[in-house]
Amino acid sequence: MKNSTTRQCLLAIGMATCLSAQDERELHVQHADCTLFGPQRERFLRAPDRDLQILSATSSEVAATLPPLPSRSRSGALQSASELDNILFAAMSANGITPTEPATDQEFIRRATLDLTGRIPTVAELTSFLADASPNKRQALVERLLASPAWVDKWTMYFGDLFGNAAVTSQVRRSVEGRNAFYNYIKSSLQQNKPYDQMARELIGATGSNSYQQGELNFPVGGFMGGGPQQDTYDRQAADTAQIFLGIAHMDCLLCHDGRRHLDSLSLWGKDFTRAQAWGLAGFFARTQLTRVPVTAGQPNPYYWSVLNDFGRSRTDYTLNTTTGNRPERQPRPGQARTVAPVYPFSGRGPNSGEAYRVALAREITADFQFSRAAVNYLWKQFFGIGFVDPPDQFDPARLDPNNPPPDPWTLQPSNPQALRKLAQDFVASRYDLKALQRQIVNSRAYQLSARYQGTWNPTWDKYFARHLIRRLDAEEIHDSLVIASGVPATYTIPGLGQLNWAMQFPETANTPAGRGNAVTAFLDSFLRGNRDDVLRSRETSLPQALNLMNDNFILLRTRAANPNGLLARYLSQPDDQVLTTLWLNVLSRDPTDAERAAALDKLRSGGSAQRTRNAENLLWALYNKTDFFFNY
Repeated sequence: MKNSTTRQCLLAIGMATCLSAQDERELHVQHADCTLFGPQRERFLRAPDRDLQILSATSSEVAATLPPLPSRSRSGALQSASELDNILFAAMSANGITPTEPATDQEFIRRATLDLTGRIPTVAELTSFLADASPNKRQALVERLLASPAWVDKWTMYFGDLFGNAAVTSQVRRSVEGRNAFYNYIKSSLQQNKPYDQMARELIGATGSNSYQQGELNFPVGGFMGGGPQQDTYDRQAADTAQIFLGIAHMDCLLCHDGRRHLDSLSLWGKDFTRAQAWGLAGFFARTQLTRVPVTAGQPNPYYWSVLNDFGRSRTDYTLNTTTGNRPERQPRPGQARTVAPVYPFSGRGPNSGEAYRVALAREITADFQFSRAAVNYLWKQFFGIGFVDPPDQFDPARLDPNNPPPDPWTLQPSNPQALRKLAQDFVASRYDLKALQRQIVNSRAYQLSARYQGTWNPTWDKYFARHLIRRLDAEEIHDSLVIASGVPATYTIPGLGQLNWAMQFPETANTPAGRGNAVTAFLDSFLRGNRDDVLRSRETSLPQALNLMNDNFILLRTRAANPNGLLARYLSQPDDQVLTTLWLNVLSRDPTDAERAAALDKLRSGGSAQRTRNAENLLWALYNKTDFFFNY
């Protein structure tokens, strides 16, 4: 059993690894080797469709290893097709694509529970859902998941990634206290279901005197750049803001040089955008006082941050007077003023009279329809594996409107511009309600399509969402699903936050739970959770991941019959057939197939009663290593 499972595990994981090794990295933009790209550098060094190629290949390979549907699995009633579904399915039809069948109830509850809460369902949740005969049970499940504390944990982790919340990065030290304050800000915002535009305004325009006590201050602090002129910080803050809230990572390029001759093949908008215009965006940060404040007077360390709007005007507007730093020199061109006033490049407007610069920027950004487009596209990628625009931070503003298509040879950028616009319009209409957006996505018929496809799948169809793309679970999802499946709890003490029981509750992805070198930290790191700075989170697969799933003590501890909280300690006394059903439901959220049951019974009974406990441990180990445990399908 172990050998068979190992081969299956290595087949699925090795496939993506081989694809990565065969991929030829191409330089798609000049100066992509510039360190200013930071954690985004990898996006520009590799082919833009590389991640999609891996995701598509993984979906086909893993789907082929999935067992036949067990007899007890059935499809629940789906709600009527929404306007969003009508747009999506019309695009499939127009391109000659036949969508796959709806996911079964067992597939849907596992998929939705993982996507919304980062955990697999418990057996009680699974059996209750399968026994429910009501026609709206899928919608009811979605409501329960959206209302759960686990939803808050999952999306606190997600937005912590997006906003770059880390105690220490290559450029800035928030310290544990600042990181925790930022974490608590994000978490409380989600608990309140705070509108996303309000969160954006609070983060972009944050002002206050103590970053340890006021979590939102840690967003502008994250843009601090040391070792150079203050304009380096303004540029970094502008680039981060454009990438996160507008999905426009190319602003980072444009803060170094004009787009022409640099972005000609990447962005119709960017190739005509100038560095002077980008300075206008950075100018909104020019009158921000970002100050280290010692915790103890007279001692430089530790320190927190003060982030104030300079109403005293001791600072000027963005000044063109640098010859050193992290970006090319900033000097006025002939006839150009030596200072640059803040101007939002997509409206041409600046601050109102007496209005703080960053408050004005937050107002302009959240009033821009691109803010909504970027937000829904980021979330769509989370649920579908790819965005309408992908990568989701490389929007081309000149190629988004089907009523105003770009000139040849350019094409519309979104794979389905009508669906993207519909989703963004609905997000605005909901007053930027993140739960309403996720409800709309997960209740859609498109989301509920099966990952299995009858016939030959053409990878060019991926962007039409005619099947569900399979993804490897994130590090925290694997950890927390193992805790759920095994019944063996995990407890970690995080300074400033106390005891936590789930990896999805960790305040950041690096240095947790107990510092580098900790055994569980090493297990999590092997699943490429990144560090929110210069290492991106990745869902690629690797042999070290397979080896950890097979050999790490975090796994092995949860296979022991002697563990008083474990599955086997509770259920090994059951009849053989019932033991197998219990293990499959707990670990894989499904019944065993007839072939799996026959093989497992043979294994469990081999060697007689003296070997039964050891055989059961091996079977449980094998289930933890099956592809349909650590992939979400």
